[in-house]
Amino acid sequence: MSNVPKSVVIHEEGPREGFQIAAKPIATKLKVELIEALAETGIKQIDSVALVDPKRVPGWADADDVARLIRKHPGVRYTGLWLNLRGLERAAALPLDIVGVIRLTASETFCLRNTNRTLAQTVDEQRKWLRFYRERNIPLEWGYIMTAFGCNYEGDIAPAKVRAMVAEILSLADEFGYSIDGVVLADTVGMGTPLKVERIIGMIRDEWPELRLGTHLHDTRGTGLANAWAALSLGVQQFDTTVAGLGGCPFASSKGAPGNICTEDFVYMCEEMGISTGIDLARLIECARLAESIVGHPLPGKVMKAGVRPQSLVA
Repeated sequence: MSNVPKSVVIHEEGPREGFQIAAKPIATKLKVELIEALAETGIKQIDSVALVDPKRVPGWADADDVARLIRKHPGVRYTGLWLNLRGLERAAALPLDIVGVIRLTASETFCLRNTNRTLAQTVDEQRKWLRFYRERNIPLEWGYIMTAFGCNYEGDIAPAKVRAMVAEILSLADEFGYSIDGVVLADTVGMGTPLKVERIIGMIRDEWPELRLGTHLHDTRGTGLANAWAALSLGVQQFDTTVAGLGGCPFASSKGAPGNICTEDFVYMCEEMGISTGIDLARLIECARLAESIVGHPLPGKVMKAGVRPQSLVA
């Protein structure tokens, strides 16, 4: 366990991930309520809204209203997702924290389904974002690689394709005079296994040993926390998670499939192993129960149901 970090950074993505695929419309005030409650837990970044086409993702038709209504908690960043320059421009006009990112996809088929662009067109789109960042002095932080561990359309993704995406991200950043904080590997459709995580991270570490890595893991097939442990054991410190296990990709997941790894379950695992998260687990569990009441159906989070300790062991 010598490579396991002493602390981790958790980016909460529940509101953005979960409400984009909600089976029923969620009231704007309830979305805001969950975001504000999450900000009281010690979480430092909340992906709050998706600035996307409301015809394709009607769950976020009220993204602008949500962004404007959030009462900000000091020390918390409130971010949003965009998939094109129009979405980035919308985000920049709202009271959101604009975090410069590059987003590429290892699977061409998924890329076409998700954004209606080829990989080559996606690279050109990233250049538009990078010009926007540079013109407005927005720092570039992370590169994201979607479907890094597999694709439900193409199956297994060759590690060489992931390596090529990392190289492309670093090249794009350099082209615009940026350095980059690190690269996040996303298991967008939940096809990852611990062995795949070890292979991909090991491959990237061999070629770019100083590059920071993060993960965005889905629990679609029940391997989410096992994959998180594989990443932790290799020293990864950055994790995207969702409260109560909210979410899933609207263009990939089967109906009823779990979403991202659950924030409170991951926090429980880390804290029990002596890995600091800086998050108040009791408050986070309250948020998980709130999320479940908002969507109106059971969510896959386990700690919110089982509690932190078996009742017989509680003093």
